[in-house]
Amino acid sequence: MNANVRAITALLAASLLASMPIACSRAPEATQSPPLAGAKIGGPFTLTDQNGRTVTDARFAGQYRVMYFGYTFCPDVCPTDMQTLGAGLRAFEAKDAARAAKVVPVFVTVDPERDTPAVLKPFVAAFHPRMVGLTGSPQAIAAVTKEYAVFYQKQPPAPGGGYMVQHSRVAYLMDPKGQPVALIPVDKTPDAVAGELARWVK
Repeated sequence: MNANVRAITALLAASLLASMPIACSRAPEATQSPPLAGAKIGGPFTLTDQNGRTVTDARFAGQYRVMYFGYTFCPDVCPTDMQTLGAGLRAFEAKDAARAAKVVPVFVTVDPERDTPAVLKPFVAAFHPRMVGLTGSPQAIAAVTKEYAVFYQKQPPAPGGGYMVQHSRVAYLMDPKGQPVALIPVDKTPDAVAGELARWVK
């Protein structure tokens, strides 16, 4: 093979390699856009916490928060989800205490008639020491659920008394500016929750 042929062959090979995608390359996870970026979720609110204190959305400025909507009289889903969330946050704390300290788990009731601060206090304390329980007037709850695109509906009274509340099963991770980041998989495992928190909390 003469010098001219070798030069042309080398040039063609270089051009071919330059045009091929590099299969092993992958954008760093940190550059990925959050799945809920730009979604119209969240907004201002004024509610009452489990200690009877007035709390606004500004209380969480500079912190990540996981917003979950449910009610304490829920027979199965809500306490199970809260247990998973609490265990997942503790697992994240064990791996990265500094980042986990930026996360506040928040339980917002969709049953303000029964979920008074006194009822919320032992409920949230059972799942995580930093969990905040929020209630308010029916009008205030209607407003915050609208901001977070959460559906809820009080069901007819049961024959034996009491009632259930049908509601969306969702947990939003909000960033320090109150913008939506991702859904937290409280319907899965504590490890799944810890993994999603580790992925997005900076």
